Amino acid sequence: MDLNITGYIIVFLARVIDVSLATIRILMLMKGRKLWAAISGFGEVLVFTTALKYVFDSLNDWVGLTFYALGFSIGNIAGIWVEEKLALGILIVRVITRRNAPDFADYLRQNGIGATLFPCQGREQCYYLITIVCERKKLGMLEQLIFDWDGKAIVTISDTRTIRSGHL
Repeated sequence: MDLNITGYIIVFLARVIDVSLATIRILMLMKGRKLWAAISGFGEVLVFTTALKYVFDSLNDWVGLTFYALGFSIGNIAGIWVEEKLALGILIVRVITRRNAPDFADYLRQNGIGATLFPCQGREQCYYLITIVCERKKLGMLEQLIFDWDGKAIVTISDTRTIRSGHL
């Protein structure tokens, strides 16, 4: 039995949704959010089996298989897009600036961002490493502050799973 256009669309959308949910589930697991991982996994399996039913009923339909594969591909992009919009989690941002780091740390603090300074030795001279812990959804604003202060600052960003105490 070949699929009709409605079946193709159902297969495509089901794959987009289930792969998006799979992406979210994996990210939730990595961030230690067990309940959200379980909920997204439940939805993922329900939608996946729906798509699979249509494909198994028409394995000889190359158009249906193409829609299945396209849904998988677009689902990866959609899942990453959704995750970026959610912007869940905490980041550690490390900044090395050649422009007066103590003043910059004070500037960050005045803008509600906790900053810790560490002296460090570079190849040519001593610098300060500024360590900042921030919510991921505030990263854009923080990057703007950093590059407004010093467009040549060295910035590294890392995900972190758990913060026990301190100033966010």
